[in-house]
Amino acid sequence: MSLLRVENLSIQFGGVRAIQNLAFTIQAGTIHSIIGPNGAGKTTLLNMITGVYRPTTGTIHLNGRPVTGRRPHELARLGLSRTFQNLQIMKTMTALDNVMVGRHLHLNRNLAACLLRLPTITRGDRAARQHCTALMERVGLGDYIHAEANAMPYGALKRLEIARALASEPKLLLLDEPAAGLNATETSEIDAVIAEIARSGVTVILVEHDMKLVMGISDHILVLDYGRKLAEGTPEEVRANPDVIAAYLGAA
Repeated sequence: MSLLRVENLSIQFGGVRAIQNLAFTIQAGTIHSIIGPNGAGKTTLLNMITGVYRPTTGTIHLNGRPVTGRRPHELARLGLSRTFQNLQIMKTMTALDNVMVGRHLHLNRNLAACLLRLPTITRGDRAARQHCTALMERVGLGDYIHAEANAMPYGALKRLEIARALASEPKLLLLDEPAAGLNATETSEIDAVIAEIARSGVTVILVEHDMKLVMGISDHILVLDYGRKLAEGTPEEVRANPDVIAAYLGAA
């Protein structure tokens, strides 16, 4: 069974059809990249999958369950998490507290217990901090655990967002341009983080413009052009597709 199945998905904003009759499946344990020119509909597609936008037509199934139109917090409970094209970091909080925000699904939210600071709450909070600290070390942010987020370099903040997304223990992680604005060294660090996440068993959907990163890390690639599927296949198949070369990758 596929982890994610999209069928005949479309969305319209006024008279503009941003996504048109799109269908694809994503198998568990893979890195599935979505590429295409600016305006192709990549982020719009992620927004529909994650419940930010409701599709005009079509269906989305997550792990065999229909989830079309579910709200983001409901999808998070079903094992879906994401990062954003523009950083969504709380700059006045520490790096660790930012990651803790992503852990809230696994914390005791009983109001009375929280107000009384019962031992179960204290233990749960301590365990959550240990878990989030380990996540920060996992993405190479061990030196920033107690740093203020507003004092961290841009490349580190990109990895901080990934750590926060992982804190909810997702089955499917969507990354929207994690390498945007990074230098070669920072891109290499993000590459290694994504590869390690996939090896750990988390399925990854990656939207990215860095073709070297995409071609080197992906198991499968979906190419969009003006909201339609232009091509789909392995990196080798996509690289050799003449329609993709003409529309996006450019002549060799």
